[in-house]
Amino acid sequence: METILSNRLAGRSLLTLRDFTEDEINYLIDLAAELKTKKKNGVPHRYLERQNIALIFEKPSTRTRCAFTVACIDLGAHPEYLGKNDIQFGKKESTRDTAIVLGRMFDGIEFRGFNQSTVEDLAKYSGVPVWNGLTNEYHPTQILADFLTVKENLGHLKGIKLVYVGDGRNNVANSLLIGGAKVGMDVRICSPKELFPNTEIVNYATEVAKTSNGKIMVTSEVDQAVSGVDAIYTDVWVSMGEEDKFKERIELLQPYQVNRAMIEKTGNENVIFLHCLPSFHDLETEIGRDVYEKFGLKEMEVTDEVFQSKNSYVFDEAENRLHTIKAVMAATNNNL
Repeated sequence: METILSNRLAGRSLLTLRDFTEDEINYLIDLAAELKTKKKNGVPHRYLERQNIALIFEKPSTRTRCAFTVACIDLGAHPEYLGKNDIQFGKKESTRDTAIVLGRMFDGIEFRGFNQSTVEDLAKYSGVPVWNGLTNEYHPTQILADFLTVKENLGHLKGIKLVYVGDGRNNVANSLLIGGAKVGMDVRICSPKELFPNTEIVNYATEVAKTSNGKIMVTSEVDQAVSGVDAIYTDVWVSMGEEDKFKERIELLQPYQVNRAMIEKTGNENVIFLHCLPSFHDLETEIGRDVYEKFGLKEMEVTDEVFQSKNSYVFDEAENRLHTIKAVMAATNNNL
């Protein structure tokens, strides 16, 4: 059944999935699936015709930049890329003043950078919808793409058992906890205790899960965490801006590498493997080769065997960034 674009979210910003209900998240995922079908079938969906969108990138990106750019063009809008040297919050102009100026010229703003407070100030002062393409704390558009991928392959979200293995404090783990709790998933974070997620986020997710029939688990025990799961998720061990922590993270996280043995421990030969990318699963990158020379490790958070296996849906997941971002932009359009 076709999901009809409505004005229920018109003018809203996407800063974190905390601000959206279970019904609203499911609406965005269903709308993304519909827009994906329209794109595949060559059906126009230019809901942002003649609009101008600012794409602000303090942190570089492949998937986020490409997804927002193509989404803008498919929706009929003009994207304007503003890199870290094009716009410098707080150096020559305050975030507040910048937000007001951009809001006078653009119909929407995407921000990918460091501080959550920056994207919140953009939303507070610009007067137009603002979309969080990633901050240190949250990565909401990634989680929408993850959920679309899960629903496409498993048919539903409620009750799905998903384990995230690795650095439990990063923005993906935070957003999986929040989003998974909202839609009633059984979300498990498996990491060494030194990298357990923020207690406030865990407590928030636990309370939300009570109303959605979801479950939350945080553990350092791999066998317990992966048992019976439908999906297993990991991310790089060292996030952008933490490049001095490779030795420390490798020592902590080697037992949490997603490998064939871990896949077998799930007891589910059809378990879905997810990764937000990029991934260090071989020696085809400068960073991968550098880590191998310094630490003798050919693969980090996931082995190449798993990454290339039938269980891996990472490139479907990457493509779905486009469709879910497009849904967010269309649904929050001020002109609906």
